[in-house]
Amino acid sequence: MSDALIIILVGFLVAVNSGITGAFMVLRKLSMIGDAISHAVLPGIIIAYMISGHRENFFFLLGAAFMGVFVTLMIDWFNKKGKLPTDASIGLSFTFLFAVGIILISAFTDQVDIDADCVLYGEISLVPFHTYTIFGVEIGTKALWDNLFILGLILAFVGFMYRPLFISSFNEEYGQSVGVPIRSIRLSLMILVSLTTVFAFESVGAILVVAFLVIPPATALLVSQRLPHMLAITTMLALFSSVGGFFLADSIDGSIAGSMSFVAGIMFVGVILGKKFYARFARKRFSPHQL
Repeated sequence: MSDALIIILVGFLVAVNSGITGAFMVLRKLSMIGDAISHAVLPGIIIAYMISGHRENFFFLLGAAFMGVFVTLMIDWFNKKGKLPTDASIGLSFTFLFAVGIILISAFTDQVDIDADCVLYGEISLVPFHTYTIFGVEIGTKALWDNLFILGLILAFVGFMYRPLFISSFNEEYGQSVGVPIRSIRLSLMILVSLTTVFAFESVGAILVVAFLVIPPATALLVSQRLPHMLAITTMLALFSSVGGFFLADSIDGSIAGSMSFVAGIMFVGVILGKKFYARFARKRFSPHQL
């Protein structure tokens, strides 16, 4: 498999993993919590390394998952106990925890051996060089297998919990009235977003993953509000973003992850303009004066 194909596949998997989990966050009007988690997992990763002394994904995942749940509870506590608005609670929580992560990286960079720029922006062009080896045999690209594993977890969770997710995403109050475990589902989503984010660090970093968490599902929501259609459209947009972004970056010799995010943003703008054009055309075409 060529390096270019590996990069495109990894970009697609990161985008589709982020997009599927982000779709439920967008529907719940909690997309900024995804932003908060993507920043808040940073200190969890650093602390996990400092405690374990290893850079294995298992320890990173534990730290990320813990911090994802922690920031969710922190936001909820500020909102309910501190009487702060939700947006203020989110802004306060993730900026504080992200600042803690940056301080830990800058203070312990020699021991932790994690590059701040890599954590913030990622470097997807290097993922083909990091592979898994079993009994001396290379079995494939590390980022590819990692993100395939996360995709499997996400699909299993969505498939198993589809009805509760569907109900609670569109109407939490109704879901609670019919016995849907709202809090458990929300925490599970937070954990999935945390795991998706930590596996995306190597490829697109903590900042650019926010684009994939929000833009594809937000674009899909403009096209359809039916959940199955929204998830399918999000997947197609993830594919277009990864392929288009790669070739754009190759043509301008720019950031691949940044170009993928840029293409996703261009498609969002294109859908908005297309809807406005179609609405104007429909009004003119079916105007009473034309009848």
